[in-house]
Amino acid sequence: MRDRLIEILKQLSYRKMRVVLASGRESDFYVDGKQTTLNAEGAWLVGNLVFDALLPEVRGVGGLVVGADPIASATAAVSFHRGRPVHAFLVRKEAKGHGTGRYVEGRQSLPDGTPVCIVEDTTTTGSSLLQAVDRAEAEGLRIVQCLTIVDREEGAAEALAARGFALTRLVRRSELEA
Repeated sequence: MRDRLIEILKQLSYRKMRVVLASGRESDFYVDGKQTTLNAEGAWLVGNLVFDALLPEVRGVGGLVVGADPIASATAAVSFHRGRPVHAFLVRKEAKGHGTGRYVEGRQSLPDGTPVCIVEDTTTTGSSLLQAVDRAEAEGLRIVQCLTIVDREEGAAEALAARGFALTRLVRRSELEA
C-alpha cells in the first residue's frame, strides 16, 4: 500500500516548480497533497496507512482545514470498517463567526481529554501542525500523536520535537524525488 501511495503522490501531487510555501519559504518543488487525498484510490490508501500508523490510544484524528479534512474522513471511515472507530474532527483557521464560535468541529464524538492525532497532508516547518495542536488542546483534546502524509524534511520534525511531539510520516521528500 505504501509503495502504491508513493506512486500516486508522484503522479498526482509532486511537481518540480518554483513556489512560495505557506511558511513563506521559496521552494523548487511542490507537493499538492489534496490531489492524492481527494483521489478515490489515494483516499483509500491514506485512510488505511494512517489508521495503521495510529497509536493504540488514539480515538480522534483531525487537523487544519482544508488539508487534513480528507485524511481525517478517510481514516475515520477505514477505522469503522476495521472495528476500531476513530472519529474525525476539523480545526478551523479562524473561529466560527456564528453558532458555537469554536475552532474545532466534531467534538460531540470527542469529549474533553480524548487522545487524538493531528494530521496534515504536507509538512514543511511544522507550524501548521503546531497551530492545530494549540487549538485542539485549547478546546480540551489531548494530543498524543502528529502525523503527515509527506514530510518535506525541512524542519518539521525538529519543531515538533521541541514541543515534545514525534512526527509520524508516511512518506519523505527523498522518496518522491527518487
